[in-house]
Amino acid sequence: MTVLPVLWKGYVIGKRLMGIKIKRTDGGDVTFANMILREVIGNGLLVFVTLGISLLISAVMVLVMEDRRGLHDLIGGTYVVYSR
Repeated sequence: MTVLPVLWKGYVIGKRLMGIKIKRTDGGDVTFANMILREVIGNGLLVFVTLGISLLISAVMVLVMEDRRGLHDLIGGTYVVYSR
């Protein structure tokens, strides 16, 4: 899940089917560094260190915040946008 969005311009199979993709906050395509921060640090290490509490915080952020960005998006400098 870290390399595929870089090669496919922000898509993975599930996101492509749902018509959404990952973009950088400056509007550009995601880079390998963005995806490492987003997936490995934000969705991996942070969840492990906080014993899953960061997942709950991230879910609340996506539901409540206007820009709908979770912790992994803030860490990676990314957001998810409709592509259709």
